[in-house]
Amino acid sequence: MRFINTILIIVLIYYLFKFAFKLFAPYLLNKAVSKVTENFEKQQQAYQNQYNRQTEPNTFETELKQNKIPKEKKKVGEYIDYEEIE
Repeated sequence: MRFINTILIIVLIYYLFKFAFKLFAPYLLNKAVSKVTENFEKQQQAYQNQYNRQTEPNTFETELKQNKIPKEKKKVGEYIDYEEIE
């Protein structure tokens, strides 16, 4: 008799689990899809921010160009061209 009760309990638990899964599966899948979409949007936003930082000019360099501060050029000396003699 205990064996039959155990089998019935196992079958009952199986069908209850199957029923509960049918009820909660759409909710769980919707949650998973929204989480994946959110992570994808975060990655895209981070990539866009990184791209914008790379494409916009450096502010220090921009200020130097705007102020047009000439750089000093050092005079090293004359250039001498040597020729080989055979």
